[in-house]
Amino acid sequence: MRDAEILVGYDGSTDASLAVDWALEEARHSGQPVRLAYVFEWLTVAGWVGPGVAPGVWPDETARRQVEDLVRKAAAEATATHPGLTVTGEVYDGPPALVLQERSAEAGMLVLGSRGHGGFGGLLAGSTAVSVAAHAHCPVVVVRDGAATAPVDASTGPVAVGVDGSEPSLVALGFAAERAAQRRVPLRVLHAWTPGPGGAAGVPDERAAVEQSVQPWRRTFPELDMTVDLTPTSPAAMLIEVSRDARLVVVGSRGRGGLAGMLLGSVSQQLIQHANCPVAVVRER
Repeated sequence: MRDAEILVGYDGSTDASLAVDWALEEARHSGQPVRLAYVFEWLTVAGWVGPGVAPGVWPDETARRQVEDLVRKAAAEATATHPGLTVTGEVYDGPPALVLQERSAEAGMLVLGSRGHGGFGGLLAGSTAVSVAAHAHCPVVVVRDGAATAPVDASTGPVAVGVDGSEPSLVALGFAAERAAQRRVPLRVLHAWTPGPGGAAGVPDERAAVEQSVQPWRRTFPELDMTVDLTPTSPAAMLIEVSRDARLVVVGSRGRGGLAGMLLGSVSQQLIQHANCPVAVVRER
């Protein structure tokens, strides 16, 4: 769904603005339309949480108009700064994770900030982030506060992808290769492994398996600078360390070996909380 829109979780916060910036840069390369999605989180019958207005009783038409105006202005500003791109905005009601998961079925990509206010308050603090990343129907990109302090196109870092031979990781490899080729930056293919009784004796076999996985993409993008790195460490440590110099870290939604169960345990949360660059979680539709 390369022509499907890029959906951005937007609530007016600084982190949401970073997510919008990342999405616009992605759209500049891909030509996809961008939709800013504001989702109300109704905490009680009597009130809601949102930027710039006092808690109100639903239905509060004044509050809704303020939110619609916020989203409309953000979309207009994005269009003005990125001529040629199609940017729209829409307001939704309901639990943010559920709404975003539902909308992701028709999106080409879902982009989120790491924190926010209003409907996205604490989005990545607990189970909501894991739920969105694990159940969205399209790739999910999380742009952490501080991980994108400069425009994305100013970065010269590589795209990095974790590969373990599982089908989801191979889908992630394709996603990463496309983005690296579009941006004309190197691609680092990373494989974490645990040395067996023979120590480093198994390295050639491990490397051969990863090299076999990347061959189709070497043929597809012959000019792409692609390297394969094997690291005898944990997947979380490997990916977080690489994120220091990368512009994007890409992982599959599930895996085996070093990446097994990544979105159901501590590894994904460590990556989301501690990566130094945006993180893309890719799953099969």
